[in-house]
Amino acid sequence: MPFAEDPDLPRTSMGRGLDVLSELAALSAAAPHGVAVRDVALALDRERSQVSRTLSALADRGLVVRGDDHRYRLAWSWYATAQELTERRLHTAGLPVLDALAEATGEACFLGVLQGDSTLTVVESIPGGSRMIGSWVGRAYPAFCSDAGRAVLWDASDEEVRAVFARTSFSSPGPNAPASVDDFLDRLRASRALGYAVVDQEAEPELYSVSAPVWDFRDEVAAGVQIVGERRALRPRTAELAEACVAAAEALSKALGAPEERRGSHTAH
Repeated sequence: MPFAEDPDLPRTSMGRGLDVLSELAALSAAAPHGVAVRDVALALDRERSQVSRTLSALADRGLVVRGDDHRYRLAWSWYATAQELTERRLHTAGLPVLDALAEATGEACFLGVLQGDSTLTVVESIPGGSRMIGSWVGRAYPAFCSDAGRAVLWDASDEEVRAVFARTSFSSPGPNAPASVDDFLDRLRASRALGYAVVDQEAEPELYSVSAPVWDFRDEVAAGVQIVGERRALRPRTAELAEACVAAAEALSKALGAPEERRGSHTAH
């Protein structure tokens, strides 16, 4: 994730270090096995020897790792810290976003994440007039038929989806639940084309929802925003609710540092 621009920052050794570290992080997305010094230097339009010294200093401090192939990678501590920050932001930024969504729509709103082959509700906002009983926070539901299932797997490849559901039994009380992983993939592709997902009686009879993916600073899907309720009440409002759901997902994506070009677009990679 690029650091905020500051015209005075590059003139300091700390500024140069942050600049190199930020560029290494950006290049790593397309180079999982490491980034060469020359690539960082070229991207920053700097002398290779200067960038090499900076990377060596960062490696000495444990911020980056230099492999035997002389290519550099971010240290694992960065990923762990980033993951922890994302999880915190999902809660702290997610609640006001869901509260605003619930107030605007008058419906129960949830934020779910992928956990194994299930989705786990981490934040919820249920308006007083809702007929939803109890809390769903901390409860898991099979991802293949859950309200957030397609949203949290939005950016997954077919192979990744098959791996997630490799041991899943496609059995659900919902009359419209996917019958197989291929069925799920077909519905996922259709949802991507729409820009949001509609789950109609897949988890259980008469339950209806719309959902949209939330992206983080890594340009990866971190969660799914859902509006859930009774089919007879929500189905006629699908377009309205979908627009509100997508807007809420975009607001939360912004709070998680998603790339600007990603926000406003819910198409797949």
